[in-house]
Amino acid sequence: MVKKIVNVYVTSAFSKNNKGGNKAGVVLDRMNLTSCEKQEIAKQLGYSETAFVSDSCAADFKIQYFTPVEEVALCGHATIAAFTTLKLLNMLCKQNYTIETKAGILGIQVKEDGLIFMEQNRPTYYDILEPDIVAGCIDKDFIDGAFPIQIVSTGLGDIMIPVDSREHLEELSPDFKVMAELSKQKEVVGVHAFTLTLGSDITAICRNFAPLYGIDEESATGTSNCALACYLFKYHEKKSRYIFEQGHNMGQVSRIIVDIAYHGDVIDSVYVGGYGYLLAQKSLTL
Repeated sequence: MVKKIVNVYVTSAFSKNNKGGNKAGVVLDRMNLTSCEKQEIAKQLGYSETAFVSDSCAADFKIQYFTPVEEVALCGHATIAAFTTLKLLNMLCKQNYTIETKAGILGIQVKEDGLIFMEQNRPTYYDILEPDIVAGCIDKDFIDGAFPIQIVSTGLGDIMIPVDSREHLEELSPDFKVMAELSKQKEVVGVHAFTLTLGSDITAICRNFAPLYGIDEESATGTSNCALACYLFKYHEKKSRYIFEQGHNMGQVSRIIVDIAYHGDVIDSVYVGGYGYLLAQKSLTL
């Protein structure tokens, strides 16, 4: 059997000052790969997601996303990583692009300084959950009762859990087995815990857990923070830009920017963005 050699770029997305962020694999122009082979590549790399970029009849690019265990419809940090890679390789020639994903056709904005923004769906607010439901996942005493525990989605659903202090956020020690079962039951990707930051340009500090998809904790999640921005727009403060930091507990500090266009109480568009940098290039054998 003839073996396939696949070149993979390793790019960190949502970095802060060219450090930290969340690593993703990026594979370009390999239309001949099967879904099983893409899954194997993602498993070999071991990153939370790997993006496979190819041509599209419906958009500028098609992107598929694989975790080490399965394909997912959308991934914010892997998209930022993919476009960071394309820009660094001088494969982009304009500022606005579209991508075909299993979550729909989405817009991408590429700024001159390397800031990449990804369009998200307008928010959908689902069930509000009682604290007892998440008590098996995290310490119920850490929950900030001023805000609801709610499932929110701008493409992928997450359970938003408000935490009453940064200290308590850092102390969270989830039961991942229970959390995975809850995520499956509620049909969400995982849990996005956050605490508000006062007197800073940072809106909130966050931690994200997705054990159902083989990711106990992730250092940067674009879709989850986009949902969080829409959640805060509804329950906390209406503004056009939210900035989040994530990954402190992992030693991989990430910065995620969410821009919202709105009139009154209605959100017209949502974009999540950040910077990235290229870490390495690998060759994998299938």
